[in-house]
Amino acid sequence: MKVTIIHNKSGVPKKDYELYEQYIKYLQKHYPLKEKVEIHFIDKRDGNMTTGAYDNKKKEILVLSKGRMNIDIMRTLTHEWIHQYQTQILNRKKGKNIGGQNENEANAIAGVLIKKFEKGKPTYEPKMYNDNEKTSRESRTNSQSNKTSRHKG
Repeated sequence: MKVTIIHNKSGVPKKDYELYEQYIKYLQKHYPLKEKVEIHFIDKRDGNMTTGAYDNKKKEILVLSKGRMNIDIMRTLTHEWIHQYQTQILNRKKGKNIGGQNENEANAIAGVLIKKFEKGKPTYEPKMYNDNEKTSRESRTNSQSNKTSRHKG
């Protein structure tokens, strides 16, 4: 099963891409999907989505990532991945958006998988708690500071 990862103005620093690649492999190992999927890390909400959405027909997962901590992004990714699993593997239809079996199960499993990944891969823990908005602000500030210092003369 092929997974394509797309960062479209995602706000996720390139130095954190490895974290997501490893985590997606972890998801594939524990909840393997049988069909290809594209994961889009995006900078703003698309339509009525909250922090994530999935489209079974397009085989896409959308994850709002700009301005969020990696662990929160990963939790959203897991939640939407589990919805794909429920549809592809368990042959379930989309259920109630609030309080339904699929939604509750996706929430619970996402929490469990995040904790197990964190405990099983402690070297990734610091990156999981990285605040991408803070990193982005610091990068802009450093870039502006460098520009300012170059112009002084």
